[in-house]
Amino acid sequence: MDLPTVEAFVAVAEERHFGAAAERLHLVQSSVSAAIARLERELGARLLDRSPRAVALTEAGASVLPEARRLLATADRMRVAAVGRAGLTGTIRFGTFSSLPVLDLPRQLAAFAAEHPAVEVRLTTSASGSTGLANDIRAGRLDLGLVALPPDLTSGLALTPLASYPFGVLLPSGHPLAGRPSIRLAELAREAFVDSPAGFGHRVVSDRAFAAAGVARTVRTEIVDLPSLGAYVAAGLGVAVVPTPLVEPQDGVVVVPLRHPIEWSVALATRPEPSPAVSAFIRLTGSLFSPDA
Repeated sequence: MDLPTVEAFVAVAEERHFGAAAERLHLVQSSVSAAIARLERELGARLLDRSPRAVALTEAGASVLPEARRLLATADRMRVAAVGRAGLTGTIRFGTFSSLPVLDLPRQLAAFAAEHPAVEVRLTTSASGSTGLANDIRAGRLDLGLVALPPDLTSGLALTPLASYPFGVLLPSGHPLAGRPSIRLAELAREAFVDSPAGFGHRVVSDRAFAAAGVARTVRTEIVDLPSLGAYVAAGLGVAVVPTPLVEPQDGVVVVPLRHPIEWSVALATRPEPSPAVSAFIRLTGSLFSPDA
């Protein structure tokens, strides 16, 4: 079997759609279908269940997929061994947060492009935040992503820690608790909250913290853009318990520390044994990253 055939199988298995796989590989769909049929003949097993709307892995396909990924990664490492890092090629599908200044992405991407001009980096976000990005990495729909979840939700991923940010309480300046030196979660039990949607990493952390404190809270307003969340607090729509260093300062909003600190840890996540291109991106990120960026 040849590498393009294996690459076609991995693309279809990850995209779960022949058309999407063909677009990803810059091929016509008939070529991808022919490659899959050829691989199934060579292996003597049906790898995919096909339907008009979607594609699913058979039991044999699910067993073959990790080996196929390893084969492609080995081929990438062989190319790097032969020509050096300057010869890196390919595409990195990078899942990131929406409007969140954890990384200076323009600077990161420009530096990476200067060092590895033959590697394309494609950015995407997830409607379910870190949870969706982690699932997309596990499924192979992404190669790399920013993930900020508790350890039990990052199983199967290789993590490169970047930074941790403390949670605090955002209150309207006239709130009765605004002058306190610190606040316990239980003191917020009757408040309405502003927060990000369920699935976002800091929402997962705060939901668990409130549950552990025995507090059932009401999230009245959900917004994706964490940095601008303070404006909603200033408008009187609720209070917030979030990683306060990542929220833009607002007139009319007071930040109060939590009595019992909570930290939000952000990491770069990949599947085990990332490609040489992904490994190079992570190395460069580590050399450029500043938690205060």
